[in-house]
Order: sequence, then structure tokens, then C-alpha cells
Amino acid sequence: MQASKYGTNKILCDVDRGHLEAAAKKIKDATGDEPELTDDYRKVIDDPEINVVVIVTPDHWHAKPLIEAVLAGKDVYCEKPLTLTIQEGIDICEAVKKTGRTVQVGTQQRSEMGQKFLKALAIVRDNRLGKITKVTCGINGAPTSDSIPAVDVPSELNWEKWLGQTPEVPFRKEGRKTNCHYEFRWWYEYSGGKMTDWGAHHVDIAQWIIDQNGEGQGPTKIVPVMEKVVHPAGMTEDGMPVEDDKYNCASKFQVKCDFADGVEVVIDSEGRNGLLIEGTEGRIFVSRGDLTGSPVEALKDDPLPEDALKKAYKDQEPTGHMENFFRAVRGEAEVISDVFSHHRAITTCHLANIAIRLGRELNWDPKAQKIVGDERAQEMTARTPRDGYETIM
Repeated sequence: MQASKYGTNKILCDVDRGHLEAAAKKIKDATGDEPELTDDYRKVIDDPEINVVVIVTPDHWHAKPLIEAVLAGKDVYCEKPLTLTIQEGIDICEAVKKTGRTVQVGTQQRSEMGQKFLKALAIVRDNRLGKITKVTCGINGAPTSDSIPAVDVPSELNWEKWLGQTPEVPFRKEGRKTNCHYEFRWWYEYSGGKMTDWGAHHVDIAQWIIDQNGEGQGPTKIVPVMEKVVHPAGMTEDGMPVEDDKYNCASKFQVKCDFADGVEVVIDSEGRNGLLIEGTEGRIFVSRGDLTGSPVEALKDDPLPEDALKKAYKDQEPTGHMENFFRAVRGEAEVISDVFSHHRAITTCHLANIAIRLGRELNWDPKAQKIVGDERAQEMTARTPRDGYETIM
């Protein structure tokens, strides 16, 4: 986590001393400033001189400091995915509504990547594809692991604080494989695998394109294609990993999500990484490297209106993602990736994970934000934090 005044004063917080010192060196090399260092994020939250907080932590450490930061009157830039659970998203939205603070989610595809995704949205908004019927999100599969042994915690790491709200478990590591830095993404305890890692990007764009990221919007049915689901650790009937010493997020999957007006969003671990957007009048493919399809080629002779990208970008000039955030902090713009739209998109990803963990389709009420007719699945929309790590509301 990083926090700063609008001036040169900075505080860096990390529970790994090695990471903390490396980040401090980067700050000093770039600015000449010596940032204050701490492993207690509350020092950042409680400092009345701090205006802006940047959260760059594992997924299970997003919601608690974000909520506490906005309640303390600070603006926040938070990495994607915004949340570990659906309930965290509901709580974040409530806190941001209550405080009116500026919060940007780090789904930079909305602003950057050569504005390919923004241009795809503008093509759709200009009715170049007709009525959208289907969007396929290719997000690739996740890695698997054999048993990873429990080993001594590195001296520079405060493992208890790193675990935070999650259960106390041994630190595991063998080679690059671990249940900690970076590889936390492949453990349901701390993340949601590729479903929330890349899904946070592509499903966000998909729901932006089909205009399903507002209040009361979202999928109504989530159907896992179970013959395409692979859980490396296996799952019980209650959706809990059978083994606790190996990666447990689904490594392969396909999930079909039904939206209003018969639109279908498919989230697939196979195929090209990117979005295939299909309409009644044509289709396009967009990724970080490509924007292709007949409607794209047609732009040579029939270009989009000059203000098409501006209109798609919430009727403001497109900028870099972090620049958009600071412009919003100064009251000069609106954040392009707000918590309310991202909560709706990442909810779809969380629902997809619950469906593939339980091995059955789910019915979702997007207005009530509840799973209908499945008590166990509804229980999985929230988690009880470990004692001492409850969010301070």
C-alpha cells in the first residue's frame, strides 16, 4: 500500500520488509524523497495529512483498507479485482456512497492498451454490430501444482499480517510455487484464479459493452459447463478444496452467463485471450494487441464520429488510467472505472467461481444481489474474517 499527500510526503506500507525497502528505493530514485516506512496500514489511515491511498495488495487485502480509507476521508486507487467476495463489493459500494470519496479501480483496459477496448465500445455504441447477442471472454487457464511443502516463514515477511482476515495456515514454498507472493492468485483463500485475475479485466469490458454494469443489473443465470472444469485440488460437495497443500482454483473452465434481452456472456479458459463480440450485423475481436473484424475494416471508408471515443469515455477526453484518477480527485473528471460498475462485473466472476466450485447452475437476482434457491451458494457470497481483522466501519 502507498499513500501520499498531494506534495512530496509519502508513506509506504508493506508486511514484507524486502518489498518495502525495494519500493522505498524506487521512490527515492524517482523523486529524491525518503518515504516513511511501516508494516501497519492503520498508520496511513489515521494520518490526517494523507489525502490519497493506493492499494496494491493481494486480493484478500483490498476491501478492509479501502473501506477504512474512504471512511477516514481519503480518495483511493485500488488494484483489480476490487473484492474477494460479493459481500465485500456491497460493503464497498455502501461506504463510497456514504462518503462520496473518489475511488478508481485499476481496470486500465478502459483507458489504455492503445484504447483498443474503448474503440470497440465506441463501435458498438455507434451500432456497427447491430444488437449484441453474445460476448465470449477468453481469459486463459490457471497453473496447477503438486503438493507444496510447508517451510519456515522468511525473516522479512510478517506472515500473520499477510494472511489478514483469512485462516491461519502454514507458509508454503517450493521453487516459485507458494501460497504467498504472486502465486496467491491460484488459491481460493486469497483470490479467485484466472476468473478474477483476467476476468476482472475482460468481464468488466463485456458488461460495459452490453450496458450491464449499473445498479440492479447483472446476470440472471450462471451455468458451468462441468466437463470443462478442472480443480487441481478437488472440491467437496460444499465447494471446499479437498487438499490444502496445492493450488485449488479451477485451472480450466467454461461458464455461460445469461443477461437481459437474451444476451449471453461466456467466460472460457480456452481460445484467444480477448473478447469476441457478436451482434446481429457483425462481430469484432478485441484484445490488448488486436482489434479486428469486418466492422473495424469498414472504418477506413466510414470512420466513427470524431467525438465517439470521448462519448464512450463518460463524455470526457480519454487519458491514462492513473491520470484520470488524479483528475477526478481534483474535481476535473469522473473516474472511468468506478466501484459501482466494477462491483457488478466482478460479481459475475465471483458467481462463476461459486458455480464451478459447487458444480451446478445458479440463479441470481441482480436487484436484490442474492442467489435464489441455493442456501449454500448464497453462504459463499461472503466470508467471516479472522478475529482481529474485521473491517472498522
